[in-house]
Amino acid sequence: MITALPLAAGLSLPLSAMAADWTLDPAHSTLAFSGKQTGTPFSGHFGTFNGTISFDPAHPEAGHAHVTLAMASAVTGDPQRDGALPGKDWFNVAGFPSAVFDAQSFRTTGGNAYEAVGTLTIRGISKPVTLPFTLDINGTTAHAKGHVDLVRSDFGVGQGPWASGQWVALNVGVDIDVTAQRKP
Repeated sequence: MITALPLAAGLSLPLSAMAADWTLDPAHSTLAFSGKQTGTPFSGHFGTFNGTISFDPAHPEAGHAHVTLAMASAVTGDPQRDGALPGKDWFNVAGFPSAVFDAQSFRTTGGNAYEAVGTLTIRGISKPVTLPFTLDINGTTAHAKGHVDLVRSDFGVGQGPWASGQWVALNVGVDIDVTAQRKP
């Protein structure tokens, strides 16, 4: 029960492309999360997010991205879980309506594989996160897919009786499948 935020910030351009700025296309993107509750796997996604990405192929380390995620848009398909997620024990959307991933740089790891190196902020708690992803570019469209594992308690997600992993596992998977369009 944690954010899928690191996801979209992983877009960059291959070294052969022109330097460009990109806009995240939420209609063709998915920011998903998965975990376990009482030993049973569950998954969900965020319905509202946006972001921008900039990348200089001559200097990938100088690239950056900013992705904002509306925490109230998390859904898992389970009415009880979905009702609890916005509450104070979980995302506390009244106090922290958004999560943010700021990638300060990118690095290539070979072929079409990259890493976005940045900071993830959830519930006002910021932690360093490195998001590995693959990237394919076709004309003015970039498509990135990636996965990172997070520990929800590192961000204060799951308070009170939910603070331990007894009922809901502390480990959460975050998956991105995002598309971005090159800005004119």
